[in-house]
Amino acid sequence: MVIIGGGVHGLATAYYLASRHGIRNVAVLDKGYIGGGGSGRNTAIIRSNYLTPEGVRFYDRSLKLYETLAADLNFNVMFSQRGHLTLAHNDSSLRTMRWRAEVNKLQGVNSEVIGPDEIKKLVPYMDVSENVRYPILGALYHPPGGIIRHDAVVWGYARGADAYDVHIHQNTEVLGIEVVNGRVQGVETNQGRIATGTVVNCTAGWSTLISDMAGVSMPIQTFPLQAAVTEPVKPFLDTVVVSGTLHVYVSQTDRGELVFGASVDPFASYSMRGSLEFVEGLAGHVLELMPSLAKMRLLRQWAGLCDMTPDFSPIMGFTPVEGFLVDVGWGTYGFKAGPVAGEAMAECIATGRTPDIIAAFGLDRFTEGRLVGEKGAAAVGH
Repeated sequence: MVIIGGGVHGLATAYYLASRHGIRNVAVLDKGYIGGGGSGRNTAIIRSNYLTPEGVRFYDRSLKLYETLAADLNFNVMFSQRGHLTLAHNDSSLRTMRWRAEVNKLQGVNSEVIGPDEIKKLVPYMDVSENVRYPILGALYHPPGGIIRHDAVVWGYARGADAYDVHIHQNTEVLGIEVVNGRVQGVETNQGRIATGTVVNCTAGWSTLISDMAGVSMPIQTFPLQAAVTEPVKPFLDTVVVSGTLHVYVSQTDRGELVFGASVDPFASYSMRGSLEFVEGLAGHVLELMPSLAKMRLLRQWAGLCDMTPDFSPIMGFTPVEGFLVDVGWGTYGFKAGPVAGEAMAECIATGRTPDIIAAFGLDRFTEGRLVGEKGAAAVGH
């Protein structure tokens, strides 16, 4: 079988297929290098404090897998569970945070709303006074959340899959998918043809281009998502801080750099270039939260591609074309779902049945009106 996309989703699927189900005749194809797409361009935030019961259950399973991943793969993925704060600047935001907290608690997820005094204890450099344009009224505090080394996760899964004799082909671009009488027969690449009856699309920003090759239309648009990083400084920010109102989030890496991001660019594009407009807006909003960062210097900025669905939830499982499966529509929140997506897709392929944990994310939900509305918890809080 063939998995298209050598990021965390494709490699995790291959690893769990081989390690748990004994399916080793697997080829993972990537048109560039492993982890060169969204898996190497995200800001590596892990959390499970989502809004819908389906989403919370799904992402919490992924977080649990991340907690033991270093031991499972015998590879240090540098998972730092330092806590995650989602700030509320107005009454409606605070109401949503309380809503999310209750949904989280019902699913057994550690999550609660805290006030400005508690926020100040967690982030001493945060301006929680009332003398600002967007006062902080409270925050959704999610202690299990944190950051991870994204390239280590990719390398760990790649090494693990390789140990089970999975074939990983870099610089191998898929040019076409051969479908005969509604069933997959093979894949055409720039390195030649591969005969296969099963193809899994794990290609993030390019997901619609691959699905179109199989004749499967996806309700997805691709948008750039920009991020930036500063020079390293002495560690001072323990938690991940997110503000949906200000369209910004920030965390500090183990090396001391501050990693910033915002919401997706407001136009569909396949460009992965940064823009001055993004940096100016981002810097202004960060300084509203932490004015003392004004003299810090920016090192670099970049962008990744996000495949956005109408309801901000993924599309996973079988499609109308027999043998063509998808693990796409991840928007800005795909990296944190890597382990559970790989686990679920491997089970889906091995058993021929859709696992309960991804049953709500099927492609048919768009025609049947069963959307899983995650926009309130997925946007900006990457």
